[in-house]
Amino acid sequence: MGWLSSYRMRRRRRYSRVRAWVKSRELTTVQDRTGQIRKNDILIFSTFRNEDVRLPFFLKYYREKGVNHFVMVDNDSDDGGREYLASQPDVSLWTTTASYKGSRFGVDWLNWLQQRYGHDHWCLVVDPDELFVYPFCDTRPIRALTDWLDASAIRSFGAMLLDMYPKGRVDEFVYNRGQDPLEIASWFDSGNYSIYKNSEYYNLWIQGGPRQRMFFPDEPWRAPALNKTPLVRWDKRYAYVSSTHMILPRGLNLVYDETGGEKASGVLLHTKFLNTLSVKAREELERGQHYADSAEYKAYASGLAQSPDLWCKWSEKYINWRQLEILGLMSKGNWA
Repeated sequence: MGWLSSYRMRRRRRYSRVRAWVKSRELTTVQDRTGQIRKNDILIFSTFRNEDVRLPFFLKYYREKGVNHFVMVDNDSDDGGREYLASQPDVSLWTTTASYKGSRFGVDWLNWLQQRYGHDHWCLVVDPDELFVYPFCDTRPIRALTDWLDASAIRSFGAMLLDMYPKGRVDEFVYNRGQDPLEIASWFDSGNYSIYKNSEYYNLWIQGGPRQRMFFPDEPWRAPALNKTPLVRWDKRYAYVSSTHMILPRGLNLVYDETGGEKASGVLLHTKFLNTLSVKAREELERGQHYADSAEYKAYASGLAQSPDLWCKWSEKYINWRQLEILGLMSKGNWA
C-alpha cells in the first residue's frame, strides 16, 4: 500500500499549494523589495501580529547571522510594527486583516510567498520570538551551514524548539524594545521531553519542557509540539502542512538518523516567556485565532494569572550551542 500513501501525500501537497494561491488574495503589499533578492541570498519568511517590541532585535540577530532579506506578513498589527518594518531596507512586507486561523495559522500565506520568492533559496521560517541556533553559530554565519548542506546534498535542516524562561516570575522583569530577550529568558529544561515518529509524515514529534509541566500537567499530550524543520532549500513544489512541524514532500521531514548515527541539527530558542506574554495571551484569547480553539493561550492566561515561576531545580542556564549539544538537544553531526 506504499503507492497509495505516496499518492495521498502528492494530493495533499497539491491541495496545500492551491490553498496558498487562493489565500494569496488576502494579502496586500506594503513594501515589495523582492527585486533586491540575489541568486544565492538566504531568506527569512515570518508572520507576526503586534510584535513591535521584538522586531528590532529580531532583525539585528538574523542580519548578524547573514540573512539577506526578510519576507514578512503582518496580520493587522496596531502597535507600529508594520510601519517599522516598512521602513527597513531589507524587508518586503505584506499585510492582511484576514483570519489567521483561516489561513491555517499563517501557513497558506507563507507557502504562497515561498512559492513566488523562495524557489532555489535557503529559506528560514521563524517567528519573531524564535532565535535560530546551529552548530558553530558563534563563529560561522548561516551561509557556512547552508554551503555545507548543499555540498552534502541535504535540502532540509531540523531544529528543536527550546522554551526559554527567566529565573523568577515571568512578569517580574520588564523587557524593553530592542533588548536581547536572552538577557531575561536565559533558562531552559535540559530534559523532560518525549519523542516519537509520525509514521504518516515521517517527522519526529517532540513534546515536553516547561509548557508541558506548568500549563498541561494533567494533559501532557495536549502540550505544544517542539519539532520543527525551519530551514529548507526551497522548491516551488514544496509546501508546509502544519506550521514548520511538517512539510511535503515528506522526505524533507527526515532530519534525523535512524541507523544509530546523528544528523546535524539545531535549536530554536523560544523566548515567549517575557512580561509581554500576559497581554499577548489575553489579546489572542479574545481573537480566538489559534490552534485547537486557542487551548494553548487559554492555558497561558489561566497559568499566568498565578504569576508562575517556571524555574525549577533542574533548570539549566543557557551558555552556547556546545552546551546544547552535550545535553543531546542538537548535534553537529559530521560537520566539522
